[in-house]
Amino acid sequence: MLEKYVIEGGHPLHGEVAISGAKNAAVAIIPATILAKGPCIIENVPNISDVAIMLKILRDMGASIRMLDKSTVEIDTTMVEHPVVPYELAKHMRASYYFLGALLSRFNHAEVSMPGGCDFGVRPIDQHLKGFKALGAQYSIDHGMIDVQADELIGAQVYLDVVTVGATINIMLAAVYAKGLTIIENAAKEPHIVDLANFLNSMGAEIMGAGTDVIKIRGVRQLYGTTYSIIPDQIEAGTFMIAAAATHGDILVRNIIPKHLESITAKLERIGVTVEDYDDSIRVRANQPLLKSSVKTMPHPGFPTDMQPQITVLLTLAEGTSIVTEGIWDNRFKYVDELRRMGADISVDGKVAVIEGKGHLTGAPVKATDLRAGAAMVIAGLAAEGITEIENIYYIERGYEDFVEKLKGLGACIKKVGAPDLLEQAL
Repeated sequence: MLEKYVIEGGHPLHGEVAISGAKNAAVAIIPATILAKGPCIIENVPNISDVAIMLKILRDMGASIRMLDKSTVEIDTTMVEHPVVPYELAKHMRASYYFLGALLSRFNHAEVSMPGGCDFGVRPIDQHLKGFKALGAQYSIDHGMIDVQADELIGAQVYLDVVTVGATINIMLAAVYAKGLTIIENAAKEPHIVDLANFLNSMGAEIMGAGTDVIKIRGVRQLYGTTYSIIPDQIEAGTFMIAAAATHGDILVRNIIPKHLESITAKLERIGVTVEDYDDSIRVRANQPLLKSSVKTMPHPGFPTDMQPQITVLLTLAEGTSIVTEGIWDNRFKYVDELRRMGADISVDGKVAVIEGKGHLTGAPVKATDLRAGAAMVIAGLAAEGITEIENIYYIERGYEDFVEKLKGLGACIKKVGAPDLLEQAL
């Protein structure tokens, strides 16, 4: 059975929603437990398929994993002996490449398949490999498997040619046991990089400067088990903020760090949405017409690329011409064809989308083309007139915990249904 979401649009969202732990932090912190001598207890873990795959990879490698409650997991990697990640699991998600840095650090050897996950352009890992090589490792790529080995890892200076979250994280992981000092220049500054550094430091690592563009890692001999709580998910929070604006609703988004949302808040206010910050929550109200705007995605602290499809949907509901420029990925406008089915007037030229806002969308059958585009389709369906059906929802469930339940709690008319598989019908 293929599953899909069915949404009846036109219901403003009202009420409160609690944000789960950050997907992008969780998928870096879980592989990092390989570096600990002893069990780690991770709290505020989001219940999403990407996390389930990460935990299954660890279990298949010999780790002991216990769920202590719905969002707390105990991971003991003491019994992990082979630095190989099975291809069948790793191929499904990009973040599986974080096992490269963690395994290389612990065993001086790692074998992981090339990254999978959402398809919006090639995912080069050249900067990751450049970092490993600087630390003294050799690598080869054969039959889709990346093999990295070193006699020993020695601290080095690594300048990243482009700002990349993945390479920054992987080099941090590889460097914690390297002898001496590693300096990563032009490092990414995203909140989940700071979260990973805080997690590693709580295990006994010596990492300074996370959140700036220069990160220094002094190698240590041993890391120990720890208890750590993952930060709230800024992208999930931003998605609900935009859903409130798109439906002309009024919601309180709880369990967040307002500072992580500043670029999203600033853009919403320019579009005419009222945003009020509190200590660990944010209120979003839209009771006026939406205003056209220009958005360019940038590395943190700029507007996040993972919020680009959602803000594009919002701008189709504003009157006038808006421009969205994708500053990170080459091919992140695949979902625009789906939005056009709902009546959006969007033209794309390379990394630039020009949106002729009409102030409304109409329900239609559409599909999720990747994780964040899928969330954008849900927002479009919530705001549209009539019924929207969304297929390929497995993309959405990679990164949003209890998405349907949370939306229902805000008054959305959405349900998840099983669609008959055409092959099953034919047989």
